[in-house]
Amino acid sequence: MKPLKGNITHFNITYLLQNLQSPHLNHLTMNFMLHLLSAALSSFLLTTIIVITQCRYNFNEIRKALIAHLHERSSSDASNKGRPFVVAFFHPYCSSGGGGERVLWKMIEALGQLKEEAMKDYDNGGSSDKKRRRKSSVFMSRVEDAPRGHCRNLTVVIYTVDEPSDSYGQDLRKHIQERFSITIPRSLNIHYIHLHNQKHLLQKSKRWTLLAESWGTVRLAWCALNQLTPHVFVDTTGCAFTFLVAKVLAGCKVGAYVHYPTISTDMLQLVWERRPSYNNNTQISTNPIITYAKLIYYTIFAILYGLVGSLADLTMVNSTWTKEHIAHLWRFAGSIHVVFPPVDTASLSKLSLNNRENMILSIGQFRPEKDHVLQLKAFKLLLDKNDGKMMRDNKLKLILIGSCRGEDDEERVDNLQKLSRELGIQDHVEFVLNQPYPVLKDYLSRASVGLHTMWNEHFGIGVVEMMAAGLVTVAHDSGGPKSDIIARPWDLQEFVDGGKRPTGCLAGTAEEYADAIYTVIKGGAEKEVAAIRQSGRNASERFSDEVFMKSLKETVLTSSLLLR
Repeated sequence: MKPLKGNITHFNITYLLQNLQSPHLNHLTMNFMLHLLSAALSSFLLTTIIVITQCRYNFNEIRKALIAHLHERSSSDASNKGRPFVVAFFHPYCSSGGGGERVLWKMIEALGQLKEEAMKDYDNGGSSDKKRRRKSSVFMSRVEDAPRGHCRNLTVVIYTVDEPSDSYGQDLRKHIQERFSITIPRSLNIHYIHLHNQKHLLQKSKRWTLLAESWGTVRLAWCALNQLTPHVFVDTTGCAFTFLVAKVLAGCKVGAYVHYPTISTDMLQLVWERRPSYNNNTQISTNPIITYAKLIYYTIFAILYGLVGSLADLTMVNSTWTKEHIAHLWRFAGSIHVVFPPVDTASLSKLSLNNRENMILSIGQFRPEKDHVLQLKAFKLLLDKNDGKMMRDNKLKLILIGSCRGEDDEERVDNLQKLSRELGIQDHVEFVLNQPYPVLKDYLSRASVGLHTMWNEHFGIGVVEMMAAGLVTVAHDSGGPKSDIIARPWDLQEFVDGGKRPTGCLAGTAEEYADAIYTVIKGGAEKEVAAIRQSGRNASERFSDEVFMKSLKETVLTSSLLLR
């Protein structure tokens, strides 16, 4: 029997090999593979639906428990009758002092004002609402009055990686008041979800940076929403991949304020042209194989970024430049609204335009993309103009003021100081680190020229601050400064008087920066310089706190974000 079995096995294998090229067998194999693929796909889709449904149920239970808890706490307050409406902000470093944090707290201040207005309407028996409805159309009544009604029961939550303390909330409100001159209405309750134990998820990755860091934010958002699930999830840090957890799994409405796209067509072009930069080092840019591999990686990431970004219910961006890039990537996101970030132009506009010192001021965190190296090289060329005698005799100084986020930034400052010594300009350069706003304001009141060198800056709050303070600002000829802020640059050859006066200067190379600053500092163009100071200050009013608050409220109230 054993030999017979072996012969049968040999016969079967031989038969299969002989008929492997048979059309009939190929057809059967193809049908089998298609059925197998269809079954696998169906199983995957069914499993996905089950997982999403279970997640939605779990997150909804968390939300119900939160609403019940808040409703019980507010039951003694007559003005807070009704179901609480929770808006959560994903901003892990909410206590920092940068421009992104100022936007965050201004948004929260705006929500506080909306809540107070809604409470006031309620106390007046709804008379204001009735008048508003009589004056507005049925459509505007639906899209505006309904969100206003929810604002009466508004509660704000912030997801942060800061360490908790008994006085954290009180200390943070005080810090925000001192740093940004922002006062949050007391009627607005703010709760903090401390994710300090998951802070490591935000650590920088040296390899596959975009994917690794995006995955870290997804995991952090999962931890955050499992602790507290809101009605509305608002990302103000550019972490679009968190929308997967918030929208798909937790069932939240999603809002986004985008300061800059995580990836852009400019980044792809930079890699394609093999230009070295802070995020495309020479090891990559000089190797064609690695360059093409990085292009594929960037393209795949851009597709994923576009898909998750399109999940947002409301998208706000900080500049025309950012809008163009986000619209190109988030193709299914619907309308995208430009809401310029708030700048304290009111107090800065009160500074005198006269008696300015021969001081060049640079404002910005000491990050690689800010390109402080270009500032030092341009300043070196400036000092060397006309043999350098006039500039050195005038005691010209370059002040670099900004904050350091950690050891990497501190090391970067050390390298910049070393470079200033190598260039022989250390006696004319001063670094001012981690100082409060009054110190910055003092320098803004004395400086004559503002300097900005970041390529494709998404907006440029520092540029607006310098213009509002009366500095003749020389910004990079790209990004937000070019598209929105310095809309009428001075070309140094012709000065247009009248209603179209220049509002500043644009430059791209060290030589262009040196030429522009030299024209302002050397003298002989006092009338033109004075006109630019005033026109720059006037132009900065487009980015004031008041304009931001009005624009934000209109955008939010006319959207579906605050509708249940």
